[in-house]
Amino acid sequence: MTRRPRAVKEASKKAGILKDVHVHTLRHTCATHLLEDGMDIISVKNFLGHENIETTLLYLHVAQLKTKAVFSPLDTLFEQCRQTSR
Repeated sequence: MTRRPRAVKEASKKAGILKDVHVHTLRHTCATHLLEDGMDIISVKNFLGHENIETTLLYLHVAQLKTKAVFSPLDTLFEQCRQTSR
């Protein structure tokens, strides 16, 4: 075993984390936070170096994403028409 994985395990133990932590846990956590902070899935895919988007989509199952209001481009068009007709 190399020193880095042991260092992660020792640090998590000292921090009182009961879950088994690995280097990949940190990678997964980073990707999840990027998604939650609004980075699009394609950018996360590229950041992680995944070749297939399906691999990156696995990170979505734990991300707490905020939903955005759905709108139609027609709504914007109608609003612009109303403003110009006044």
